[in-house]
Amino acid sequence: MDGGSSEGVTQPLLAGLVTAVVGFSSTFVLVLTALRAVGADPGQSVSGLLLLCVVMGGLAIGLGLRYRQPISIAWSTPGAALLVSAGDQHGYGYAVGAFLVAGLLVTLTGLWSRLGALIAAIPVPLATALLAGVLLPLCLAPVNAAVRLPGLALPVIAAWALLTRFARRWATPGALAVTVLVLLLRHSSGSGPGVGLLPVLTFTDPAFSAGALAGIALPLYVITMAAQNVPGLAVLTHFGYRPPTRPILLSTGLTTAAGSVAGAFMVNLAAITAALAAGPDAHPDRSRRWIASVTAGALYILLGLTAGLSAALLTTAPPLLVEAVAGLALLGTLGSALASALTGEQGREAAVITFVVTASGMTAFGIGAPFWGLLAGLVAHHLFRRTATAPVPAAEPAPEREPRGTSRSPTY
Repeated sequence: MDGGSSEGVTQPLLAGLVTAVVGFSSTFVLVLTALRAVGADPGQSVSGLLLLCVVMGGLAIGLGLRYRQPISIAWSTPGAALLVSAGDQHGYGYAVGAFLVAGLLVTLTGLWSRLGALIAAIPVPLATALLAGVLLPLCLAPVNAAVRLPGLALPVIAAWALLTRFARRWATPGALAVTVLVLLLRHSSGSGPGVGLLPVLTFTDPAFSAGALAGIALPLYVITMAAQNVPGLAVLTHFGYRPPTRPILLSTGLTTAAGSVAGAFMVNLAAITAALAAGPDAHPDRSRRWIASVTAGALYILLGLTAGLSAALLTTAPPLLVEAVAGLALLGTLGSALASALTGEQGREAAVITFVVTASGMTAFGIGAPFWGLLAGLVAHHLFRRTATAPVPAAEPAPEREPRGTSRSPTY
């Protein structure tokens, strides 16, 4: 192999390595926290992390080889944050049922373009306000941890801040490494009860309830489509690709539905890390960048085998500290969501209502806040839009004082 060919392979291989390491280390803590929040025991949460990694890797490899495009697959980071805010809906089985339905909705979107059009019709400020409301409670965790667990949290926050200043891409992985170091220094035991170092799949029968379907399945579907799949397609289009939308939606939706019984709550197009594999840093030649996403897929499968070890390292950590690490990872996403939701003056009130209701954490009729936040925002959007369309008389300008001897027609 000549030197030019070797260089042409090495660059996307390294980009794929960075994509997988950053993607996994930045948010796997959030995935474990999310599954535990909806009722999974330690073994079930490890099973979910393992299967998510394997499915993500397999789809990235298959789609990348088939279409020769850098199609990066990820778990739904905003979806995981949603699960944390939704909480336990009377048992993990009901959450599994919601995962299954959400996956089927994504599949249906791939089959029926009208459903995709309905999701696209949701105003962007409302969708991003929903995301911001879901993220806010987690992003408050670093503040609470700094006050309640200063000895543990402050070194983590300091490491994150310094790396954000000098090596932003590695800020969250570095904070996670400091978290593990602090825990190892304070605890002699590395694993807690119920967590083995070798991950195994654990299957749970799905159950269904109106509360879980409205409070988890529907918001999970909407927020994944709006905050993951649509931006992921936009990233690929921005870098000159024509992504195969229907195959992507069908494959991610069906694998989510099939893997839901083992804890795979949602797989989708990558949005946050997509540019690492699809951008020019992966390779100057667009036709070579698929190597990066395929490499990332292979590494995700290997990282999935560390799910048990990853969970064991965090089992001895106070839950608030784990949430603080996840919150640090999501601060940038929260900022982007708020900026997108509130930039435009028109529709800002409806976006604020969506954000406030979602962030409140309220539950009514067994249905969580994200559903009510989206519903309240849609109602406010249509109500205020009709009000805004009513004719408003133009303000008459103040009369100007004219010099003597001149005449001028007023301007309206």
